[in-house]
Amino acid sequence: MKKNKKSVNTIKLIITIVIVFCFVWLLIVSPMMTFHKNEQILTDAAKRYFELNSNLLPTGERVKTVKLNTLYHQSYIKKDLYIPYTHKTCSVENSWVKVRRENNEYRYYTYLECGLLSSSVDHKGPVITLNGDKEMKIGKNDTFKDPGIKSVVDNVDGKMDISKVSVKNDLNSSEVGTYEIIYTAFDNLNNKTEVVRKVSVVQTLYSTVKTDLKETSNYVGEPDNNYLRLSNMLFRIVGIDENKNVMIVSDEDLANVSYSKIEDWLSYFYDQLNDATKKMIIEKSYCNMSLSETALDITQCNSYTKNKKVYIPSVIDINKAKAGNNNFMKPYTISWVANSKNKKEAYVTRNIFFGDEKGKNYLAYGVNDNYGVRPMMTISGESLILSGEGTIKKPYTFGDVDKAKGGDLVNSRYTGEYLSIDGALYRIISVEKDKTTKVIAENTLGSMSDNVTFMASLDEDIITYDPKDKKSVAYFIHNKASEYLDTKYFTSHEIEVPIYKKKIIYGEETSTKKYKVLLSAPNMFEIFSAQPQHSSTIYSYWLINSSLGKRITGAITDIGVPYNGEVTSGTSLNIRVVAYLKKNSTISTGSGTLYDPYVVQ
Repeated sequence: MKKNKKSVNTIKLIITIVIVFCFVWLLIVSPMMTFHKNEQILTDAAKRYFELNSNLLPTGERVKTVKLNTLYHQSYIKKDLYIPYTHKTCSVENSWVKVRRENNEYRYYTYLECGLLSSSVDHKGPVITLNGDKEMKIGKNDTFKDPGIKSVVDNVDGKMDISKVSVKNDLNSSEVGTYEIIYTAFDNLNNKTEVVRKVSVVQTLYSTVKTDLKETSNYVGEPDNNYLRLSNMLFRIVGIDENKNVMIVSDEDLANVSYSKIEDWLSYFYDQLNDATKKMIIEKSYCNMSLSETALDITQCNSYTKNKKVYIPSVIDINKAKAGNNNFMKPYTISWVANSKNKKEAYVTRNIFFGDEKGKNYLAYGVNDNYGVRPMMTISGESLILSGEGTIKKPYTFGDVDKAKGGDLVNSRYTGEYLSIDGALYRIISVEKDKTTKVIAENTLGSMSDNVTFMASLDEDIITYDPKDKKSVAYFIHNKASEYLDTKYFTSHEIEVPIYKKKIIYGEETSTKKYKVLLSAPNMFEIFSAQPQHSSTIYSYWLINSSLGKRITGAITDIGVPYNGEVTSGTSLNIRVVAYLKKNSTISTGSGTLYDPYVVQ
């Protein structure tokens, strides 16, 4: 019984050995035999190649290489070389034979790569170690000093001479962009290594402004190179602060709001900014000291707000920019400044006042009157300028908005972008939930010599905005304005008319009425509703805001100033329209800017 058990164990051992041998043969020995056979085929083919092309043989210490791909194409190898047990060919680009003259004889080095199997010959280039970082930044027009190479070490040849590394450097520090410096090294068998250092040439806002201002901290007079564009709005650079950040102010009034409600309106304005712009904003305190009329020429502040994201310019900011009669901080409209005279009055500024007020820089008006708002912000001086020259037509830009492509839907675009519709200029206010796009005309209807006007009723004390009332400007706009412009891209839309008890004050409407119309007037408090700074044919115009007060209604005068009291019976004003673009409206060309608007089709 024991003898039979011993025999059985012996048989099992033999079977195990046979199985292991078979596995070793199939998985290791046979594939390696096939692989080495293919290596020999590759070597023999390379020798025939160089025998027939002896002029290609290397001289001196040079190394010549022929790839498997070449040997296939020139029929030095008739059959494909396969990875063992597969139908996949060995790598034609990574497999090669190199030849070098050694002791007056040519020696061949074969490297074959077949899946997990590869030749043991040296096929790796040297390791290049750089000094400094592989990604670097320099300022525009700065001098770049290459940190160079720390070492070059090969796994066979050992430490190599750094001077033999070639360097390709096409960096142009006068042009913003990312450049590559390529370091290339070869070992004694001509195995190649490339290492890339990326150098970004950047233009920071602070360095640009600082260079331009030289020894000063504020722009003065009427500079033509302090424009920048953020969130599709044009701003002017005011100057730099002690923390190397940059103060900017809107190039124009964006709406007309009472001084008492400016902070509320600025919250609305902030919400219109895109996320990239919001990330650039530095919260800080702004001057808001109260001033008497005898202290309006000061340039130092002694009272500040808490840290804010946005505010409006102060008397101090405006005075610092004065240069004779020129001051880019003063609009041609009438605009609030941050300083109050007392609890009932605050100051406004304008590039020039007329009549008895001629020569003054500031006037005091009631805090519940509506005048222009020019938001002011401080943005990080490290913000990178991606394009532009700082001019009005080529302002500095920061990549916060991507440009539309032909065929893009208008409703995929953003607040503030300009549109050309049948030759008329519009600006996007918002994209609505129903995918229509709310736009406001940049100009009033008609031309310089033929303006479209509407006269206030002679026999009505309450001037309402009602599209159903033939005596209302709303009726005229809804039913007649389309005769003066192409409306094929517009669609009827529900509007909400705010109604005030007496004075028209932001956020204090007593009720609203809804109407469905094709065209309407602007809302005084909506962004871009103020008279545009750079419009060539803008005049007075009616607004959508209505009041229950006697002859109180929303309207803008020829000089861009709202009516803050009773409108004279028979007052005739122009028409500026707000409309809604159909949701299938598309863009054909353009950049969405004032001077290159998107063309709608």
